[in-house]
Amino acid sequence: MKKLILLIVLIGFVYVNSAVSTPKIIYAQKKPPAVKMVKIGPKPYKSAVWISGHWEWKVKTGAFIWKKGYWTKPSKGRVWVTGHWVKKPRGWVYVQGHWKKR
Repeated sequence: MKKLILLIVLIGFVYVNSAVSTPKIIYAQKKPPAVKMVKIGPKPYKSAVWISGHWEWKVKTGAFIWKKGYWTKPSKGRVWVTGHWVKKPRGWVYVQGHWKKR
């Protein structure tokens, strides 16, 4: 009986963990607008890295909204890869920006 309960708990843990860690892909049904050209102010400190703004698709409204860019502290030994939109058969998908090892 204890083994059965342990097995059920383990299966439940694996199921919940896999459901949480799998990101849902959101498809925009139209091409995103061109990236906004914005004036970037001076670096707040010498090593600051600019994270560009991007268009975000809102499923409820069926429209894009602009998410502003910002300065951030760099991740040691990594470089920032800017996010971008990719055309797929089902629509447009945003690939999140991320830190990549040098």
